Amino acid sequence: MKSSDSLIIIPTYNEKENIENIIRAIFALEKAFHSLVIEDNSPDGTADIVRRMQQEFPESVFMIERKGKLGLGTAYITGFKWAIEHQYDYIFEMDADFSHAPKDLPRLYEKCAKEGYDVAIGSRYVSGVNVVNWPMGRVLMSYFASKYVRFITGLPIHDTTAGFKCYRRQVLETIELDKIKFKGYAFQIEMKFTAYQCGFKIAEVPVIFVNRELGTSKMNTSIFGEAVFGVIQLKWDSWFRKYPKKQE
Repeated sequence: MKSSDSLIIIPTYNEKENIENIIRAIFALEKAFHSLVIEDNSPDGTADIVRRMQQEFPESVFMIERKGKLGLGTAYITGFKWAIEHQYDYIFEMDADFSHAPKDLPRLYEKCAKEGYDVAIGSRYVSGVNVVNWPMGRVLMSYFASKYVRFITGLPIHDTTAGFKCYRRQVLETIELDKIKFKGYAFQIEMKFTAYQCGFKIAEVPVIFVNRELGTSKMNTSIFGEAVFGVIQLKWDSWFRKYPKKQE
């Protein structure tokens, strides 16, 4: 496997049906990507599958094992710090369940590497509502949550809750990662809001989200509740916080 300037962070909990397939789909792309799995002690043997893949791809599959489910936000923060330490230029957030299509990774990469943006978001709502096989209740909850967040925060982003993203390393080096408060769904909002407050350029790339076919969804109404109330706190705190600014 050739070297890469790009790392894809994939948090996992009970993803044995998906993890090998998603990594192989990533490696099938023309552009080379490396994968870092943040594994939260899945009882289904997800880590064993990743360890087997590490033997096959020792220079491009990496794993950090944690003691249990410690939250999506902390998983990504752990991955971000690892990516910075290992000097990756482009760092991605991606789900293991194929709701984020691997074929869209190069498009996010192009936005940051070729078009000069600092953050590229795989967006469900920048050109209509692009989701497949989602229950209507989830579609409405997600769509209006994004509209609500945009209204409260003033973020010029249609899909404020999206979790499929590419960051230039400078963004993660500038954002004070240890000050990121939220662990669940609101983490995705907080990262975008903080990047925007720091002066980084954010682009939305239209993508289609497909509901998972294998495994069990980790979504529930409580994480939307965190987003609803967390975003008010986020906006309030921003009035009193001095954000570090992007260095040109």
